[in-house]
Formats: sequence, structure tokens, C-alpha cells
Amino acid sequence: MKLYTYWRSTSSYRVRIALALKNLDAEHVPIHLVRNGGEQHAEAYRAINPQERVPTLELDDGAALTQSSAILEYLEETYPTPPLLPADLTQRAKVRAVAAIIGSDIQPLHNLSPLTYLRRMLGQAEPEVSAWIATWVGSGLKAIEALIGDGPYCFGDAPGLADVYLIPQLYAARRFDVPLDDYPRIRRVEAEAEGHPAFVKAHPANQPDAE
Repeated sequence: MKLYTYWRSTSSYRVRIALALKNLDAEHVPIHLVRNGGEQHAEAYRAINPQERVPTLELDDGAALTQSSAILEYLEETYPTPPLLPADLTQRAKVRAVAAIIGSDIQPLHNLSPLTYLRRMLGQAEPEVSAWIATWVGSGLKAIEALIGDGPYCFGDAPGLADVYLIPQLYAARRFDVPLDDYPRIRRVEAEAEGHPAFVKAHPANQPDAE
């Protein structure tokens, strides 16, 4: 498999964690989202991912999977051990809810495209952009803090799908200087993940294209 990725992309980060948790190897193909106007817009990459975003997971048969949520579902269904979702259906729904808060409500609002639009098209200065990011990250994390358990991970003793989403989001929160002091459960999960080999392997700082 090939993973088209960018070291600082939280969506790519999710997929890297899942691959590592499932002990799967994928050749990393870096796609720089800023250099030369964004390598994701190049014709060669657009032929692989028409949305011109990362990540893309190219399978051994050449099929290209896009959108991190769809890729994670594919990995879970194709390689079910170790599982990212609990067996209990109610718990599965709770795990998916946390993932959805991050994947649908938080991360899209601080993605490169909307931030570029805020700056260039709406003329917003950096203080306003920072306030925008802090508002949506903060509201989402407040909900997650109330939804997750007492650990060590979001829903138990082993990392799962909620943690796969949460840890990259915390990386982004720290990158944008969003305070995390009010979220002790979330910070506990972060501390636990810092020592897990899969999360260490997937961390942006440990990627070959890291700057």
C-alpha cells in the first residue's frame, strides 16, 4: 500500500496511527500542502484524488481510497485485529460520536482551505483567525471531555477509534495555541498515548517529510 500524506495533516495523522496500531506497512508518499502553491493541486495527484486533499491510501491493486473516515472504516473491516471499535453496539456508537465531533465539527473548520479563505477572501487578520480556531476547537473538546471515560484511553484500557481522532486533534490544538487546561480527561489520554509505540511512530515530528 501507499499512503499519500503530509506530516502536519491531522487527517493523515489519523490514518498513520491506525496503520501502526494494526501493524500494517504502507509506503509514505509526501504531498506538500504549501510548497509550489500546494502539491495536492498538481495534475498527477489530482488524477489520484480528485478532491486534491490528503490522505489517499492506494491499495496493492491500485485502488485509491480517499477521506480519512472511509480509509479508517476500510482498515477496520479488512484488518479487524486489533479492533478500533468495541464489540458492544452502544459503545461503538459512543466511540463514533467522539470521532464525528472531531472529523465533522472541529477539524474541517481549521483546515487549510477555510483558513486560507478567511485570510484572503474575507480579509481576516491573524487575531480573528486564531479566535475562530479557538472557538470551534474549544467547543468540540468541551463536549468530548464530558463524553469519554476515565481511561487510560478514551473508552477503556486500549486505544481505539476515538483516540485515533483525538490525538491528532490535540496536536493541532497545541499548534494553534488553544489552551487544554480545562480538559483533564483529554490530557490524560494524551499522556498515555505519548508512550504508545503506534502513536510515537505516527507523530508528525517522526515523519520523513517533517520540517
